[in-house]
Amino acid sequence: MTTLNRPGTPDGHVCGIDTAMEVIGGKWKVLILWALHEQPCRRFGELRRLLPGITEKVLASHLRELEADGVVRRASYDEVPPRVEYSLTESGIRLNDALQPLAAWGREQPPPARPS
Repeated sequence: MTTLNRPGTPDGHVCGIDTAMEVIGGKWKVLILWALHEQPCRRFGELRRLLPGITEKVLASHLRELEADGVVRRASYDEVPPRVEYSLTESGIRLNDALQPLAAWGREQPPPARPS
């Protein structure tokens, strides 16, 4: 993901949460991390099936961004047909561990009221 430098900060980040939000920001990234946590190695098609509603373009883009951020590893195998698997790096595992309290908080909250 492209870093958007903010005025007054040399690297564009105000605090650690700012950095983390840059990595996990977006509708699908946390769900991709969850899917890779549930099973260590997943292929693109598996991830797509686990995330109904995500387009191939968005999934590919998010996986590239997560790989560039060092939280997802992409392994390509020289086979016919080609096989590519995605897994979490050590940094990705630590990030998922850090998200666990947030997930626990979310499970404790009542469902949001839907406008009628």
